[in-house]
Amino acid sequence: MNGILLGCIADDYTGGTDAAASLRRAGLRTVLRFGRPEPGEPLPECDAVVVAVKTRNVPATGAVDAALAVRDWLGPVGELYFKYCSTFDSTDAGNIGPVADALLSATGRALTVICPASPAHGRTVYRGHLFVEDRLLSESPMRHHPLTPMTDPDLVRVLTLQTPHPVGLLGLDTVRDGAAAVRARLETLAAQGVRHVVADATTDDDLAVIAEAARGFALATGGAGLAGAIGLAEAAGGTGPLGTAARAASKALAGDSGPARLPQTPGLILAGSCSAATLAQVAAVREVLPAYRLDPASTGDPAELLAGASAWLKDHWDRPAMVYASAPAEERGASRLGPDTAAVLERTLAALAVEAVAVGTRRIVVAGGETSGAVVEALGVRAVEVQAEAAPGVPWCVTGDGLALLLKSGNFGDPDLLVRAAA
Repeated sequence: MNGILLGCIADDYTGGTDAAASLRRAGLRTVLRFGRPEPGEPLPECDAVVVAVKTRNVPATGAVDAALAVRDWLGPVGELYFKYCSTFDSTDAGNIGPVADALLSATGRALTVICPASPAHGRTVYRGHLFVEDRLLSESPMRHHPLTPMTDPDLVRVLTLQTPHPVGLLGLDTVRDGAAAVRARLETLAAQGVRHVVADATTDDDLAVIAEAARGFALATGGAGLAGAIGLAEAAGGTGPLGTAARAASKALAGDSGPARLPQTPGLILAGSCSAATLAQVAAVREVLPAYRLDPASTGDPAELLAGASAWLKDHWDRPAMVYASAPAEERGASRLGPDTAAVLERTLAALAVEAVAVGTRRIVVAGGETSGAVVEALGVRAVEVQAEAAPGVPWCVTGDGLALLLKSGNFGDPDLLVRAAA
């Protein structure tokens, strides 16, 4: 055992920041690193390490390969966690099922829990169906996601398409009976050959019960909500029961360190997400700050697209400003950039981040998981200190040389989040 209580593999960069914030909140000293580690690279000295790899939308074989490489690098840890989005972003081909299968096989265990619920963000699971606030996933804005449209809220049915193994359900009535009942149900399902168990959870207390029951299973999977509950269990040394009192204690453990220590320079906002939350945030920024849209209908030449944005940005280095590609569904059809439009827009935003840092910008705010991955990779950032959260699940991340990054999942944050972060 290497001393790390929990090792987490996140399938995108904003998912990594969300999980790291949750574990930090649970009282674990947490290191967040980006990208696949090199073999032989030393492990950090911490209680929990989150490795974010940009694999949510790559072919399943690539996602599996990356996840197994991270698992091998982590070595023996107290608990292994596979973190994916609380809206279960995936296609019929994966990548949640294939990665969970591969990690489960690597641990040699028979069963794992599937629980994307994150009540703090309005994501709950009931009777195996995923809800966003009070609407089924299929009725939420996620049904229009440009890469992974989620049109089926039944997680058992969704996951069954991604794995050849049986998928079962852990109902809320069993969860409410306590950890012993949950463990007994999981053992029964394992004896029946079930490999993946979708767990109902509508409150943080439900997640605490599942976390307590799953201790020692070697692998759990889900959103940042269950990761935080497992973090609480580890911080408490496995002593239960976990719930409201343990969550209150976690604030003392984490120290609630107050505002993030940020460079006092204007922030640059780079928005690529087309989620409803980000669109509202972009609209709020446009009312009060200079903003420039990357319009894929304006040119078919990526170099020309970058040159126009770069010229505009050079006139706005000295104040908070935004460059964005975010657009509602009805405006995303017209593009002269062809089938690679999304990738071109991501690369353009990433190139602007590099330009901004080169001239002295020390605060970069990014909206969108894919965009965040492109920006982090372009900047060559490998590891960050996770500081206070600007919104639940959206922590400030500071590099060793003082560059502050706010990497925001498209669906997270209040309408004024980007304005506050850049000011």
